[in-house]
Amino acid sequence: MDSQTVQRRRWYILGVLTVSLLVVVLDNTILNVALKTIADPEKGLGATQSQLEWSINSYTLVFAGLLFTFGVIGDRIGRKRVLMGGMAVFALASLASAYAQSPDQLVYARALMGLGGAAIMPQTLSIISNVFEPHERARAIGIWAGAVGLGVAIGPLTGGLLLAHFWWGSVFLINVPVIVAGVTLIAFLVPESRNPNPGRLDPIGVLLSVVGLVVVSYGIIQGGDKGEWLTLGTLGPILAGLAVLALFVWHEARTASPAFDVRLFKDARMSAAVASIALCFFAATGVFFFTSFYMQSVRGLSALESGAMVLPFAAAQLIFSPRSAGMVRRFGAKAVCTSGLLLVTVALASYQFVGTDTPMWILGVIFFVQGAGMANVMPPATESVMSALPREKAGAGSAVNNVARQVAVAMGVAVLGSVVASVYRGDLHDRLAALPAGARQAAGESIEGAHAVAARMGTAGHGLIGPADTAFVHAMHTASIAAAVVSFLGALVVLKWMPGRAAAPAEAGQAEQAAPEPEKARV
Repeated sequence: MDSQTVQRRRWYILGVLTVSLLVVVLDNTILNVALKTIADPEKGLGATQSQLEWSINSYTLVFAGLLFTFGVIGDRIGRKRVLMGGMAVFALASLASAYAQSPDQLVYARALMGLGGAAIMPQTLSIISNVFEPHERARAIGIWAGAVGLGVAIGPLTGGLLLAHFWWGSVFLINVPVIVAGVTLIAFLVPESRNPNPGRLDPIGVLLSVVGLVVVSYGIIQGGDKGEWLTLGTLGPILAGLAVLALFVWHEARTASPAFDVRLFKDARMSAAVASIALCFFAATGVFFFTSFYMQSVRGLSALESGAMVLPFAAAQLIFSPRSAGMVRRFGAKAVCTSGLLLVTVALASYQFVGTDTPMWILGVIFFVQGAGMANVMPPATESVMSALPREKAGAGSAVNNVARQVAVAMGVAVLGSVVASVYRGDLHDRLAALPAGARQAAGESIEGAHAVAARMGTAGHGLIGPADTAFVHAMHTASIAAAVVSFLGALVVLKWMPGRAAAPAEAGQAEQAAPEPEKARV
């Protein structure tokens, strides 16, 4: 495919790549609204809260651990080829998830989906960076980043619509026809491209990263599940995982072809941008995990109604993401990204105003502010990451960007989910002590478990619902404050280290002088 044809088709190519990305992002957020149904022993799989956390984290941790490797594989054998292969794996894993017969089967199928997603995600941004010239790249990346935010928002609504008419597995089955259409369009529209000097694979680095992240997550989730943080069963895995991750960083800093190039973080602009993405997603996605239970279990909304509640977030993404590039040109990436993170902080802190009988429009306003903030974090931060590297390193930059986000999602769900579980169980301790052993365990695991126990107890269980709802809301308040602190730290990092308006042009000029000739898309 010649370069003129590629230029004529570049916006169509962007559209196809954005849809491919949207399927991957949508998958995690569409799952959020289905968590309550999957936890139901009659309508779903009877999964506990820790199993639900693993159904999310098995995907995100495999995804994060293999992103950089698939970026290198795409650079080596062809990004289009790897993109299509990843979509095929994602479709097969979606089928396996839809028809899982137990929580464990769902966790394993989700891990396979993470493998497919890891092959898809870095190729989309790498191809965009090779198809678009520098003067259009920021706008294209803004649209691409908007798809990430849009997927976060429309996933719950899509899931609610599906659950209103079909069984829980439909939230995964919907991926298959979209992927089939996407693969067909990719085959005809997207050009093949490679890095003329690709790196080598690093299986040791991949193994260390996945093992370290999984073990740390296991310890954190165990702590929240059991409410015991100072025991060997909790601290042991956390410390062991951190030791493995420290070994991973040591290995990556010394190997010639790292799975995750930690040396890239010597660039302050890139480090600040990656940190802003990670801290923002840690805070925001962890909160989305428990707000789904708040809306459905505490407030009694249906899956469709709770999905519709997230529409203000989607509206904010649609309004502000396409405009973020213009805001960056006018005010600079530092100002836009800092303002976005401060908006996210305000939104997360505002969950303190959400109670067991708060008007739902207040939650809608909070979602809108949160969406507006995230819409002004992702595009400037992503562009800062990509512009800090020459074009032939697009795969590496894309992988660093996405690894940070996926690790942050996994850690956000694990940490904030564990905070919610610990506070909830602690507040409900006296009520749980009066229940039979089996009912005590079920009610203490999650708010959904408490409502199920109350329903089985009949009129005698009515006294459990109010205290359980109050305990969950208090736990949500505690976790949202922790999330707000994390988001505020992200704003401070950006304010300190991300270049402002004056620095950006000079650095951009240096980058243009240092960068080699653009790599041409080719068959």
